[in-house]
Amino acid sequence: MALDKANKSMTEKEFDEQEEYPKRNLITSTYQLITPQVASSTTVQGGSQQKAYVNMAETGDSIHQMTRELSLRRETSIASQHLKVIIIGEALARTYSLGKLVNEFLRDNEIRPSCLVLISKGRASDGLESKTAGEIPAFRLAGMVENAYRTTRILPPTSLIKLESNIESGTSFLLQNVLSANGEIKFAGAAIIKGKTNKMIGFLNEEELDGLTWITGKGKGGLVKSFDKKTGQLIVYEIESMKSHIEPHVKGNSISFNVHIESEGRLSENWVVSGNPLENQFLHKVQKNSEKKVKHLVRNTVEKMQKEYKVDVAGFGNQLRIKRPRVWMRVKDNWDQTFSEVPINYDVKLMIKDYGTSGSKK
Repeated sequence: MALDKANKSMTEKEFDEQEEYPKRNLITSTYQLITPQVASSTTVQGGSQQKAYVNMAETGDSIHQMTRELSLRRETSIASQHLKVIIIGEALARTYSLGKLVNEFLRDNEIRPSCLVLISKGRASDGLESKTAGEIPAFRLAGMVENAYRTTRILPPTSLIKLESNIESGTSFLLQNVLSANGEIKFAGAAIIKGKTNKMIGFLNEEELDGLTWITGKGKGGLVKSFDKKTGQLIVYEIESMKSHIEPHVKGNSISFNVHIESEGRLSENWVVSGNPLENQFLHKVQKNSEKKVKHLVRNTVEKMQKEYKVDVAGFGNQLRIKRPRVWMRVKDNWDQTFSEVPINYDVKLMIKDYGTSGSKK
C-alpha cells in the first residue's frame, strides 16, 4: 500500500461526478493487488507480457473506510494479512503524524506486525510501479532490504511493530527512503522523523546514511572509497566487519561523547600504480586514507543532525540512558535540543586483513 496527499485518479473523479460519499479528500491510498493468473504464468498477449499486479486508488480521510470502499469496486475483499509494504509519501509525512497515519494498521489484528514501512521522496504510489513484466513491486521492495550485507546505505528494516515502538518512545528516528523514476526504484538515504511530532522534517542523503551506519556500527558490509593523497588515484576498502562503541561522559552539567569505531576488511580495488599491497608501508597508508574518509563521513552526518535538524537519530541518547540513567532523566524531555550542543569526538581504526592475489614481493 502507498499513502499520499490527496490526488484523485480520473476513475475516482468520474465516480464522484455520479455519486460521492461524505468525506474529506486528505489522503490517497494506493493498493497493489496481485493478479493471480498472471503472476503464476508468463502469459503473453499482443506480443507483450501482462503486469502481474493492478494498482487501485481511493481518496478520503479514513484509511479503514477507503479500504472498505474497494469492496464496492471488485469481486473479492482485500486480504489484510498479506500486506507486505507500506510506503508513505514525503508530503503526507511532513503534514501528519506517523502515529495517525499508521493507527489503523496497528489496530487491525489481521495485519502482520512484520510489514515493512518506507518513506518516498515524491509520491509513494510511484514506488508501486514497474516496467518489468511479471515483477511485483511490493515484493521487490521487501526483498531489497536483504541487500544490507553488501552496503552501508540500507537501514535495518523498520517493521510496523518497530515503528510503533519508535513512535511511543518519543525519540527521533529514521525510515529508509525510496526514489522512483521511470518505473525503477532505488533506496537513497533516509527520512528523519522528529520525535516530539512524529512528522518528517528532512532527509539524510546516501553519504550521510553511510556515516550514520558507521556511528551505530550496524553495517554488515559495504565499501569505503578514498583517494591517494599523492597521486589522486582511487583506493577502495571493503568492509568485512564493523563495530562501534558510543561512550558518554558527564562532568557536572556538561555532557560529551566519544565514538570508537573499529573495522576489519580488505583492499578490494587499487588504482595506485606504484602501490604494492604486499608492502606494509603501502597498506598502512591505505588504512589511514580510509580512516580519514570514515571520519569525514561521520563528522558530516553529526553536523547535519546537530546543526541543521537538531535531532539525535544515531542513538547517543539511548547510550546515555543506559549508562547514566539519572542524567538521562534530567535531560530526556528536551534531548534533541541538548544533543545539538553536545561535543562529540571520534576514534576510527581500520585494519586491512586481506588484499586479494594482486601484488608482488620485490
